Amino acid sequence: MADRRTHRLLRRALAVGCLIAAAGLPAGPPVSSPTDRTGPTILRVLQMNLCNSGRAGCYTGQSLQRATEVISAEAPDLVTLNEICQDDVAVLERAFATVHTGWRVVSAFQAAGDRPSGGDTLCRNGQPYGVGLLTRARTPDTVPAVYRGIHPTQDLADPEERAWLCVDVDAVLLACTTHLAATSYAVALAQCRQLLDTILPTIRRRTGHTPILLSGDLNLHDGGDPDVRSCAPPGHQRIDDGARQHIVATTDIGLCCRRSVPMRGATDHPALLATLSIDGRPPT
Repeated sequence: MADRRTHRLLRRALAVGCLIAAAGLPAGPPVSSPTDRTGPTILRVLQMNLCNSGRAGCYTGQSLQRATEVISAEAPDLVTLNEICQDDVAVLERAFATVHTGWRVVSAFQAAGDRPSGGDTLCRNGQPYGVGLLTRARTPDTVPAVYRGIHPTQDLADPEERAWLCVDVDAVLLACTTHLAATSYAVALAQCRQLLDTILPTIRRRTGHTPILLSGDLNLHDGGDPDVRSCAPPGHQRIDDGARQHIVATTDIGLCCRRSVPMRGATDHPALLATLSIDGRPPT
């Protein structure tokens, strides 16, 4: 019975879909391409929790504008987004496309579940609420695979069912984000372990050997009780913002150069910026 229940939960968590938005055809080969296999692939990753549901106490109505400014100034190659409304993705995608002319821009969104209704958790404006991801791709004619789901373990006292989202970036990187439970550290730890120990490795086995990056608000601390370090499999690398936002990578990715980017009071989290190298050596 337990094995059947575990299988059913995992199958639910591994619901697969595809979502892509094109920001224009490439004008020519980029100077630095994620599909250039002659040297290490260097990508800059930006994690932001925008607190933009309109329902939380940290909501200011200013985080979307500030996020646009940060993307324009920092020109990241990959952006992971937590606590956003569905239409926020399109707004930030336009800013992302502006700093990546000559690339195809890929965007994805996954709504958190709402236990009472059986539908999506909604922002105050009525849009689905959840997590998102922006990245760039060199292959204009290939629809990238998008993997998404609801975590098998949830805090039953919280009506919001936490979600996760991944995009296959040119078969070079499986880029993922999630926003784990804020109401129970024990549930957040269980969600983190299931994602890193079971769900993402299952996708990796199905799609071939691909480096995996998980970036998001894990609602766990380094040195906390429980400790975020206990949810990452042996050998994984991790950096954080000194609080709850973390970037976790498999051993075939090098991480460095962590930097917090001020959000100027627009949200209750700073943005977290880091550099990764996909051949496993630390970026210089």
